[in-house]
Amino acid sequence: MVKMVLKGMVIGIANIIPGVSGGTMAVSMGIYDKIIHAATHIISEFKKSMRILIPIIIGAAIGVVALARIIEVLFAKAPFQTNLLFIGLIIGGLPAMARKVKGKSIRGGHILAFLAFFCLVAGLALLGEQEGAAADLTFGFWNVLKLLGVGVIASATMVIPGVSGSMMLMLLGYYTPVLEQVNDFIDSLLKADISGVLEGCYVLVPFGIGVVIGIFAIAKIVEFIFQRFPDYAYWAIIGLIVSSPLAILLMNPMGALTVLKLLTGLLALAAGVAIALKLGEE
Repeated sequence: MVKMVLKGMVIGIANIIPGVSGGTMAVSMGIYDKIIHAATHIISEFKKSMRILIPIIIGAAIGVVALARIIEVLFAKAPFQTNLLFIGLIIGGLPAMARKVKGKSIRGGHILAFLAFFCLVAGLALLGEQEGAAADLTFGFWNVLKLLGVGVIASATMVIPGVSGSMMLMLLGYYTPVLEQVNDFIDSLLKADISGVLEGCYVLVPFGIGVVIGIFAIAKIVEFIFQRFPDYAYWAIIGLIVSSPLAILLMNPMGALTVLKLLTGLLALAAGVAIALKLGEE
């Protein structure tokens, strides 16, 4: 239970970092297939699914709410080391995926799947180097519909390994406004500011509903692909994972490089790999 909550925290934190994929973190920790199965069989296998989803959801919520500010400070104070920590977490998941295709023949279609999804993530990162104009979050019918749609898009990409949901929010111009709204909502709760809480709900409730819809909708599609074309899916995911470190480097500023920064960055990279390998153990 505790280990699943910790894994959920890693997924939650990953989903608020541009260029980092919560789906990739789930693959790295060996729980991606379990989450997809639980989400798509939540009715037929309710108790079993809840035993998996509840600790993951709790952990993800803790990761987003409690650690968002810490991650924000780490990126402000030590962006190079923090980015290398997440790159290490991603690299640590490669052995688990490599075992999925080990000993199997490599076809041309597998290589195409790898290249296509490698280019997808790298291309999104290049497009997302500069965030678009901030979205309008004032309460209104059309803005509510937009938030529902944005929630669906962001959560769908969160489920797909290697594709960053926060990166998609950045491209759509919703990343900074939504993150600020989350922090304002938490501050209002702590201060018992009812008007501030209600204002946050106007944004976060439709966005949250869209997130839930997107997760369950894409989970069905992902499960179908894994059932019908598993080898192609694994090679596509490997392409996504391999390109994710490049996406992180493109999406996040590193600052000037010094010997001390390089050494501490390498330590962070090694720590990330070790954590991913440990969390990936059954």
